[in-house]
Amino acid sequence: MTDYFRSNVDAMASYVPGEQPPRGTNIIKLNSNENPYPPSPKATAVLRNIDGEWLRRYPQPFGEEFRQATSKVLGVPSDWIIVGNGSDELLSVVIRACAEPGRKVVYPMPTYVLYRTLAEMQAADIIEINYGEDYSLPIKELFAANGSVTFIASPNSPSGHVVPKKDLQKLASKLSGILVIDEAYVDFAEENALALVKEHENVIVIRTLSKGYSLAGLRLGFGVANPKLLDGLFKVKDSYNIDAIACAVGTAAITDQDYKNACVAKIKASRAKLATDLKQLGFKIWDSQTNFLLAQPPQKNAEYLYQKLKEQGILIRYFKQPGLEDKLRITIGTDEQNQTLVEALVYLLGTGE
Repeated sequence: MTDYFRSNVDAMASYVPGEQPPRGTNIIKLNSNENPYPPSPKATAVLRNIDGEWLRRYPQPFGEEFRQATSKVLGVPSDWIIVGNGSDELLSVVIRACAEPGRKVVYPMPTYVLYRTLAEMQAADIIEINYGEDYSLPIKELFAANGSVTFIASPNSPSGHVVPKKDLQKLASKLSGILVIDEAYVDFAEENALALVKEHENVIVIRTLSKGYSLAGLRLGFGVANPKLLDGLFKVKDSYNIDAIACAVGTAAITDQDYKNACVAKIKASRAKLATDLKQLGFKIWDSQTNFLLAQPPQKNAEYLYQKLKEQGILIRYFKQPGLEDKLRITIGTDEQNQTLVEALVYLLGTGE
């Protein structure tokens, strides 16, 4: 067979996203950390009134309309913002700009598994450093690795914990490479690390509209960093990476902070209730500042429960990897969806069938 691909690509395992059932099915989908509530009405109003002229012409190459709106919301200059086709694209842009064979990509584990996939694409040297039981940041080990790129997801998936800003600041001050702080779940957290971009030229904070803003299907994310850092990233991004519709809808969504905050408040309340219900069933639950919970079943039969729930039309996430084989990641749904999940678990734990 003809070998079409680079050797590192041949050796890679593909990233496996959460299952996506067909539209219109009665599946309770709690596996991809999507927001259970609809996007802002202001965002959907923009979508209903798309002008065909927007589609005929190329979009703004840097998503300027969205940059300006985000600048006002966050209080950072617009030229400190890079916009991406989802935050995943921006993670890829960083890797394309900074990683290659002989240069290291470093991150603590367990975390977002896409980091490994992106690093493997560039045949970069990968260093994975295990979190401890308490998920405290292994600063000394991360510093010693001194990667060209260091990824820290905060809040982290699948653990749900936030890395204290003081730890991130200490790490940023010691690294010679780029520190990527992936804040995909920041809307559900009690603190963030945005201020570090003003203090450290090597820090980029990356966020998404997929979680807090209910726009996972739109694919829109952004990063905030010193313009000196962004200059290099702009060189490797696609020419017109943000389509006109995403830019317009995302602008309306990020401007409607009241709606986003109201949805986040409902999710936080549901998160607390689901955590309590699961603990009463004997689950070990890790504190979470995200829109999901990491849960260990009382019998540690996570894969079994995942499969049985799937048979009943309830999707949650199971990771068959070291440290996670006996745990489940459960997205926070509506209260009704969460209750259906709990009732199914009561039955499964009680009967073993």
